[in-house]
Amino acid sequence: MSDLAFAVLRALADGRFHSGEAIGQNLGCSRTLIWQAVHTIESDFDLTVYSVRGQGYKLSQPYEWLDVPSIRHGLASESAEVWTVAVADQVDSTNTQLMVHATSDGLHGLVLATERQTAGKGRLGRRWHARLGTCLMFSILWRFDRGIAELAGLSLAVGLALARVLRQLGAPVELKWPNDLQLHGRKLAGILIELSGDALGPAAVVIGIGINLHTPAEIDQPVAALSDCGIEISRNALLALLLNELHEVLSSFNQHGFAQFGKEWMSLSSHQDTPVRLSFSHGDPIDGIARGVAENGALLVDTPDGRRVFHVGEVSLRRME
Repeated sequence: MSDLAFAVLRALADGRFHSGEAIGQNLGCSRTLIWQAVHTIESDFDLTVYSVRGQGYKLSQPYEWLDVPSIRHGLASESAEVWTVAVADQVDSTNTQLMVHATSDGLHGLVLATERQTAGKGRLGRRWHARLGTCLMFSILWRFDRGIAELAGLSLAVGLALARVLRQLGAPVELKWPNDLQLHGRKLAGILIELSGDALGPAAVVIGIGINLHTPAEIDQPVAALSDCGIEISRNALLALLLNELHEVLSSFNQHGFAQFGKEWMSLSSHQDTPVRLSFSHGDPIDGIARGVAENGALLVDTPDGRRVFHVGEVSLRRME
């Protein structure tokens, strides 16, 4: 039914009324199936569809689809030579799909964006939830000459690339170690990195990114959206801007690692020189003052027992009131 629901959604995307009979004729199915598909659009996709006798069905507002030509139109020339962009209506997880290529065929510069994920993944095993059309969700596959052991700080560099673009658009975002972007103290975007390769290289990396453009589905933490600060931008245009910046940052990271980005990252840190608490999957939490990051992206925290260094892993960071 989801395939038919997406087909009906495409028929309604212009925001005008369309009769169930006309949609059914175009799609080769009955009005009953169209009615069921509309129910799926409302219940599973969380979109509002008006139904008026004699006029048909109408979305509460037009729906802009992710579109490969529109995305590529916004790519800079050097970036366009690297990225191969694909779009899917629905996948389990964009990261899961690209990890198949990471381990098998040597492809580089793949981008997969989707309208909907049924098993979107977040950090520490969390799910990434989003209402249809409210979030830009995509993953990229990038191959590094460096080995896995030299990729420390990559999630911070990716976050910085996103922050550069969003701040240029007018969103006063901050970076939360190791892989979140915050707006007014609430989560705006998240990054999930999965690795494949050898410790000494080369390595393939799949980077999953989710950015809230409008208020997302309810999740277990305070969330923000670009619309909260008055930014309205096409997902296609935003993805192109992000891919241009990611191309620059990832290419530079491959050559020089994270150290080159450290000062800029700390200037945007949401926890710089503030009291924080680090929690772990096992063991007691640790309190201290966040003092920035090391050249490899590790978090530096001054504790009652002296300065401690924390690496990305099973650790959760939050500000102490």
